[in-house]
Amino acid sequence: MRSGDFAREERRVCLLTGAGGRLGDAFCQAAYTEYDIVAVCRNRIPAAPSQHEWFVDPFAPEIPVPENDSRIFMIRADLTEKGEVERVVDLAVARFGRVDLLVNNAAHIGLQPRGIVDGDATLDEFEPHFAVNVGVPLRLSARLAQRSWVHDRDENRRRNRNIVNVSSISGSEVFPGGQALYASSKAALNQLTRHLSAEFDEFGVRANAIAPDSFPSAVPTEQVVQAIVELDRGTMTGGVFGVGGAPESSAGGRHSRAGDRPS
Repeated sequence: MRSGDFAREERRVCLLTGAGGRLGDAFCQAAYTEYDIVAVCRNRIPAAPSQHEWFVDPFAPEIPVPENDSRIFMIRADLTEKGEVERVVDLAVARFGRVDLLVNNAAHIGLQPRGIVDGDATLDEFEPHFAVNVGVPLRLSARLAQRSWVHDRDENRRRNRNIVNVSSISGSEVFPGGQALYASSKAALNQLTRHLSAEFDEFGVRANAIAPDSFPSAVPTEQVVQAIVELDRGTMTGGVFGVGGAPESSAGGRHSRAGDRPS
């Protein structure tokens, strides 16, 4: 094996949704030297080096710059459209050969400040909230398992493969401002995470969620990024972990069995 191949083998491959948003952008900028990242975005793109950019120092064009070591592979997609989840999973596996970490970060939030009974605004917002905040994580997890993980138990455990769902403190608390649908969808995502953990344990894939307080107003975005990386490096599964929020939101997780720990 060539040295470059070995280095490539050791890099973890992350499939990240919502890559153009505040958290997705921060993750790409913080982690592109450590991970190969499949960055899925719909409108905005992450402000990080990708296959679309090549950097040159104008004062020393012959000297390599670290930004070109990026392995960010950007895909534009609306994951609620038919066939887009499958296309993204197929492209990710074709580009890097595997996915070690799935971060379900894309989210829809539409507030109804006048409450649930004010006209049809709340009813109209039901589908987009649950389609993006619950349906997309469910479909990506299922398709990735079907196409790549379900028959690869030993490799899953060796590479400590896992899912991190980005939830919210709103999934366990009631806040004013018309968050009923957003909060309900995040509560559903928390419970989906627990079921993914229980079912995917059979083939050695972990699943957890983080439930941060508002960022960057209450919690630095960098702290949320670090929480994702720490979960990826750990052995926990089935937990919903608060980031700057109420302590009770971190309950429910468990460590993998001793035999499940990565080598």
